[in-house]
Amino acid sequence: MMSGNVNFKLMSCIDLEETRRDFPILERKIRGKSLVYLDSGASSLKPIQVIDAVREFYLKEYSNIHRGIHYLSQQATSRYEEAREKIAKFINANGPEEVIFTYGTTDSLNMVAYSYGLRALKPENEIFLTVMEHHSNILPWMHISSITGARINYIDITDDGLLDYERIDREIDEKTKIFSVTHMSNVLGTIVDVRRIARRVHEVGGVIVVDGAQSVPHMPINVRELEIDFLAFSGHKMLGPTGIGVLWVKHDLLDDLHPFRLGGGAIRDVTLNDFMLLDPPNSFEAGTPNIAGVIGLATAVEYLQRIGMDKVRRHEEELTSYTLGKLEDLEDYITIYGPKNVSVRGGIITFNIRGLDSNIVGSLLDSYGIAVRTGKHCAHPLHRRLNIDGSVRASIYIYNTREEIDYLASALREIISEAK
Repeated sequence: MMSGNVNFKLMSCIDLEETRRDFPILERKIRGKSLVYLDSGASSLKPIQVIDAVREFYLKEYSNIHRGIHYLSQQATSRYEEAREKIAKFINANGPEEVIFTYGTTDSLNMVAYSYGLRALKPENEIFLTVMEHHSNILPWMHISSITGARINYIDITDDGLLDYERIDREIDEKTKIFSVTHMSNVLGTIVDVRRIARRVHEVGGVIVVDGAQSVPHMPINVRELEIDFLAFSGHKMLGPTGIGVLWVKHDLLDDLHPFRLGGGAIRDVTLNDFMLLDPPNSFEAGTPNIAGVIGLATAVEYLQRIGMDKVRRHEEELTSYTLGKLEDLEDYITIYGPKNVSVRGGIITFNIRGLDSNIVGSLLDSYGIAVRTGKHCAHPLHRRLNIDGSVRASIYIYNTREEIDYLASALREIISEAK
């Protein structure tokens, strides 16, 4: 069993020894055991570079942005807008004006629903979602549906956890106005072919909204190659601070959005009877934004770019395949959910020990110093579709190792043995 200090082997395209040194929290002991953090799907750990960037901003550079002529305000504004440019390049946007800063994926998806969907949808229109969606990509559309009268349709999954693309091709028609879909399921790890969906949706004049919370941190993203219209993602799942997110909007659609939050920082002029908005993206960023969060996110993007997103993806494919193999050795006792083919699966491995509640398993793993997520993962409809009350989710990232997976498998064996 893993306890105390461990010398991790370099069995990855990423230099794991060097990478792990950037995450001081990994030196912690949990209940006397070395921390094994397998909960990055909920929120990733933060490297010291991001922590230092935020700290330095507050210590030496802090000021509000866009409103001051003094040096600190000008400097903070430059840092903020430079961050927008870095993030635009990270996802290969056409330009920084397509990048709107939000408070996270949930906020971004709500922005699309209220700023675009509320005006674009009519009673005769249809919204398509899937049974795999996180609640953040269901609830806003439910509310917009109740206001506009547009109908929501759901696409099911196959038995191996993939979307039913043939049904998508059949059911999308001229009534389809919006298709909002996860790029990677936060439960099954399924990677969705959003470009295939985008092409079909565009054939009938609709738009596609992509929840990239689980994909953007883990694989190369090129919004132009994906042919999508909107992309939402969060900073805290990709090494950045909490409370910062991004909504990318294809340039041609920016004028079709109408801000649903108004106030200072978003307007060009106000009279007693009217107002004039600034151009996007500023028109969507009313109020004082999370400036430090933006700077921290830009630093996180730089960190990931130094590693290389191709390497991040390859490391996770290798480690996911290794994890699935280790858990399949326990298949007499464990049920694994999602695709077996790692080429269409991200680093999310969700499972149950038969006969044990997922929360009990999570609590027992915690006694080994292993952090996993349990419950329904804000995806109640998917759990009903799978006919389970909850599940255990181990999610991996750039700092995880084969040794940690070996330790997880060993702990699960002990839990299974004691439960017999």
